Amino acid sequence: MSRTTSQTPESDWLPFLANWVRSPIKMGAIAPSSRAYCSMMVSHATTDLDGPILELGPGLGVVTRALLTHGVAPERITSIEYEGDFARKLQQRFPKVNVIHGDGLDLDKTLGPVDSAPKYAAILFAIPIVNMPHARRQDLFARYFERLLPGGNLTQLSYMVTPPVRSLPGVFKTSSSKRVWSNIPPARVWIYHADGDERCEDMAA
Repeated sequence: MSRTTSQTPESDWLPFLANWVRSPIKMGAIAPSSRAYCSMMVSHATTDLDGPILELGPGLGVVTRALLTHGVAPERITSIEYEGDFARKLQQRFPKVNVIHGDGLDLDKTLGPVDSAPKYAAILFAIPIVNMPHARRQDLFARYFERLLPGGNLTQLSYMVTPPVRSLPGVFKTSSSKRVWSNIPPARVWIYHADGDERCEDMAA
């Protein structure tokens, strides 16, 4: 069995490539993330906290499946997917997960104002944002932190070798996992903790 099909369901490649051809910048990735990479992401997310889990940009559900494999109950997961075809396939695959066809970059519109919406134990982020001005990225993540429970973190999939979103003093600090060489292309998980959280240590190698 090839490396590609052993890590990513074969049925995912055609819809993924079709969407990539239509919108390569919006898709960001050149291939679905590997299972090892998604497992790394979940291992760094604060899913041990009581509370719901928010997944932004789940695509066809590789990270969703990793969450379930790690023992997260599907009823805890809310997955927000912008692409309608992906959202429908995701709901078919994971009927107990709360799948929302919406914009993960505008949670006020998708979930409602922060003061009336649930707080999350962890946010798992896989939406390409490298074309945004950096100040806007920091502002976006600062607003995500308003939706986290105390002690919760945000994890991000990214191919970048430097932090996609640098630490924002007084709000969050950035660290990273080891590089996952088996992913196409090799990548690491970026981890964002509230500034002052003692668990925020740089784990990069």
